[in-house]
This record gives sequence, structure tokens and C-alpha cells, in this order.
Amino acid sequence: MGIEIRVFVVVSMVLCLTSVVRAIQGKAVFFAPPYVPSACFGNQNNGKMVAGVSDALWKNRGACGKRYRVKCVGGANEAPHPCKNGKSVVVKVVDYCKAGCQGIINLSQDAFSAIADPDAGIIQVEFHEV
Repeated sequence: MGIEIRVFVVVSMVLCLTSVVRAIQGKAVFFAPPYVPSACFGNQNNGKMVAGVSDALWKNRGACGKRYRVKCVGGANEAPHPCKNGKSVVVKVVDYCKAGCQGIINLSQDAFSAIADPDAGIIQVEFHEV
């Protein structure tokens, strides 16, 4: 009986410490360099793995500086199989994708190219904050 209780306690502790990652799904597009200035950081260079977000994530600049792991899961246009198998990229939110933005997340061209064929133009993605 004592071993069963210990096993139960250990399993319960592990389950409590495990974080649940909830992926967001949507469309991604891309923008070409230069990546500065940006709505979040002005003329500060934040590298090449950056993104802008639409109103769904923007939250009045609340998204600035957040990092997301983004993975291509399919095409959104006629382009067959635009995804690079199993590839994902971590991007930092530096900009706002204004009204009319065709994606929930607007990746830098460098980030988009790391996970998909840029000729696709728009892709289906899953992403979560890291």
C-alpha cells in the first residue's frame, strides 16, 4: 500500500509540473527586408527572425517582444506542399500588421523561408508562445 501511494504522489507531482502548450492556428504571410523601423522598437535592429502580428494578437502593443515558435502545417493557396518538413522557427514580435493583413502573423522573409517556400505567399501555421 505504501508504494502505491508514493507512485501516486510522484505521478501527481509530475502532472502538476507539466505545462500545457496550446497551439494557435492561422495564416502567415511575409514581408521583405529591411525589418526596421518597427512599431515596437523603432530603429532598433532585432535581427532577421522577426514578425508582425494582426489585431488578434497585437493587444495595444502587448505583443511587443513576445517570442513564438511557428511551424508551417499546410498551404493556404493553390501551392501544393509549401512546408519544409518538420521545420519550425522562433520569431520575436517587433511590428504590427495593419488592417487588411492577410495573416494572423506576418513573418520576416527570412523566417518564412526557413519553414516554407516563399512562392506560396501565404501558408497555414501553428504557433505558440515560448
